[in-house]
Amino acid sequence: MIQDNNNGRNGYEREPEQIDLIDLLMQLWRGKLTIIVCVVVAVALAVAYVFLAKEKWTSTATITRPDAAQIATYHNALNTLDSSITLPDVQNQVINRFNSAFIALTEALDNQEEPEKLTIASSVKGQALPLTVTYVSDTAQSAQRGVAEYIQKIDEQIADELELDLNDTIKLRVTNIKDSLENQETVAQEQKDLRIKQITESLKYAQKSNVTKPQLQQTQDVTQETMFLLGTEALGSMVANEASRPLTFGAGYYALKKNLLDIEKLKVDPKTIHAYRYVMKPTLPIRRDSPKRGLTLVLAVLLGGMIGAGVVLGRNAVRNYKAKA
Repeated sequence: MIQDNNNGRNGYEREPEQIDLIDLLMQLWRGKLTIIVCVVVAVALAVAYVFLAKEKWTSTATITRPDAAQIATYHNALNTLDSSITLPDVQNQVINRFNSAFIALTEALDNQEEPEKLTIASSVKGQALPLTVTYVSDTAQSAQRGVAEYIQKIDEQIADELELDLNDTIKLRVTNIKDSLENQETVAQEQKDLRIKQITESLKYAQKSNVTKPQLQQTQDVTQETMFLLGTEALGSMVANEASRPLTFGAGYYALKKNLLDIEKLKVDPKTIHAYRYVMKPTLPIRRDSPKRGLTLVLAVLLGGMIGAGVVLGRNAVRNYKAKA
């Protein structure tokens, strides 16, 4: 008997700790107006957010190195300056320069007073090319236009920089070639002057020695010491001929002269240089990134219901506590 009483007492003590699901549901049902009000308020706030929040649309483009036709004039100019430069070298140089300039632009846009979201990154992990460019704006059209405009802006910037670099290289190359040609001409002139001087000295010696006719056999070699034996008549003609004869240069001089003429004719229009090629042109997005209307409304209903249920259960718990007290 005592044991039954203990069991009954223990069972009675556990009842307040047990959750009565039916009672819980009844409390929520009785407080349904509160829950509905919370849901309506949450949905109203969500609707306001959806229509007032700034929309975000993302346009994407994929680019890679330019093809041969897009940098033909620039490559030909470089090849005139240095025949060892290959087309793949120029293509890689140009796209790498484009990538670096574009990264600098993205950082500048991100750090301005009203940041703009522009990115460039490898399309395939572990591979340098192709590159994916994205731009985020408040409309689909402006996002698409933004990608195209920023790509074109950097393309024109790189073209102008390449033209300036090329002109600087041409000027330096022309100066170096002219210096080399002048050095060769100076050496040739000095050799000519030395030759005339040597013949003139032999002529004076021949005059002093009264040698008018050649005293050497045709098979004998003529040296500086024996040149006076050619006679005054021959030596006089040699001086006149040597003075009127143009300077003598090797084949390298004329090749360098031709190269100078070719380089001085070089002129590249920046409009003919392009630093990239589209793999995929800027897309026109069909779905906004945010706000997500459907998801926002669903979350608003769930959140409003949870808050309403919390208010109802909390209010009832407070009432029960006060009643027991």
